[in-house]
Amino acid sequence: MNKVAIIVAGGSGKRMGSDLPKQFLMLHNKPVLYYTLHTFLSAYEDMQIVLVLAEEYVDMGREVIDAYFEKDRIKIALGGATRFESVKNGLSLVEEEAIVFVHDAVRCTLTTDLIHRCYEAALETGSAIPAIKCSDSVRIIKEDGSNEAVDREKIVLIQTPQVFHSKILLPAFNIDYKDWFTDEASVVEAFGLMVSLVEGEKQNIKITHLLDLKIAEQILLEAPVYSQPGS
Repeated sequence: MNKVAIIVAGGSGKRMGSDLPKQFLMLHNKPVLYYTLHTFLSAYEDMQIVLVLAEEYVDMGREVIDAYFEKDRIKIALGGATRFESVKNGLSLVEEEAIVFVHDAVRCTLTTDLIHRCYEAALETGSAIPAIKCSDSVRIIKEDGSNEAVDREKIVLIQTPQVFHSKILLPAFNIDYKDWFTDEASVVEAFGLMVSLVEGEKQNIKITHLLDLKIAEQILLEAPVYSQPGS
């Protein structure tokens, strides 16, 4: 089955206090984006990537590709005003039936093992959403301002890559956008289909704040995902 990864890299550096978008910040002398792209390309020899970038950062993205990767395995799509629009733009470049991975560019410490698990699950069920158990106590705040505890055993934290058969994902993204579309799973559910969860990875963090960058640096030192062999 064809494999396409839509890597969404439309973020800014505002929450990091940086003028540079997070995907271009440096980790061990390489940009964050490098590690994400390298892991997906290493996972399968036939993996193709669609990198979604804001128009003003396309040239910077091309510089990363030219420096480190084979150009024929990576295409670039322009980002939109919302994640939904950005992913939809990326999906417009999926030309053949495929298993499609949608991944946050700043989750640069995932492993090829997670990519393989998601692929196999999506082949079997049509979807694969990585999730990890919640280890903190959780409370819900009600409309009246009061709050109550929630059983954390019933809560999971969702990650990417969110993986679907193209026959599911492409038509799902033809529905009208809603404000509560926070990820691809919510779009597919609004389309009327259930999604399947798979075990995620604690180390698959999303770089949002400066502390996350420091944690990612340590993860890469201890288990350098960019040096894992392909399959």
